Amino acid sequence: MANGDDNTVSVIDGTTNTVVTTIPVGTFPGMVGVNVGINRIYVANDTSNTVSVIDGITNTVVATVPVGSNPWGVGVNASTNCIYVANQASNTTSVIDGLTNTVIATIPVGSNPDEVAVNTNTNRIYVTNRFSNNVSVIDGTTNTVITTIPVGVQPHGVDVNASTNRIYVGNQVNNNVSVIDGTTNTVIATVPVGSWPVGVGVNVRTNRIYVPNLFDVTISVIDGTTNTVIATVPIGARPIGIGANPLTNSIYGASNTNNTVSVIDGTTNTVIATVPVGAGPQGLGVNP
Repeated sequence: MANGDDNTVSVIDGTTNTVVTTIPVGTFPGMVGVNVGINRIYVANDTSNTVSVIDGITNTVVATVPVGSNPWGVGVNASTNCIYVANQASNTTSVIDGLTNTVIATIPVGSNPDEVAVNTNTNRIYVTNRFSNNVSVIDGTTNTVITTIPVGVQPHGVDVNASTNRIYVGNQVNNNVSVIDGTTNTVIATVPVGSWPVGVGVNVRTNRIYVPNLFDVTISVIDGTTNTVIATVPIGARPIGIGANPLTNSIYGASNTNNTVSVIDGTTNTVIATVPVGAGPQGLGVNP
């Protein structure tokens, strides 16, 4: 859990729902990516222009990688051990080699790239371009943009269900989620959600999609089969970060101004625990 206001990462034990340690990182950390294969965590530091690499066993920063200007979104392909970082002010995506912790490619994308999601099955990377109102699709083999998909206004959150090859994009101004078919690279559905969606999290096992709505102070739960909202879960003030553990069917939502993480039971769609974390929690990553 990246805490943007105190430049730390809170580590939560998913069994006890308690913070087990706090790790100092760079300045104003944003989103978090996890490589479950090697237990490495990647944190984009917005005003440091770096990515902190955390060893999930020792909970220490083992490397700091310079990237572009104002990095925010982070996506990880555990199969290729590549990390993708959206640099908002540079209009690029940096590709980090997880073995050497060095940038091996820099890919031009749209205007103000914000968040990143990866389909490990197809080796496709999806970058939301907030001011271009589209999504760049990157081929992870060639590290080139192969197509650009128009979506709603100010797309922010994005996540992928690798099992169904569907990509979900939260459009802030439109208060909806674009559903993209990863085979055709077209929007096949648009799902109304709450006010100002700021993130997307997917539970691949249940095919449920979770969208924090900043101004409604709720999380919308979408059924990935019907593309309809099946529940709306109240959460603490200014929900931003979202993550799902497919093994436990627990969903974690960060409340930015409450300095807490709400734990949602994915079966009942109710909050079962509230975990105090650092100041200004934003990005959230889960290692199942």
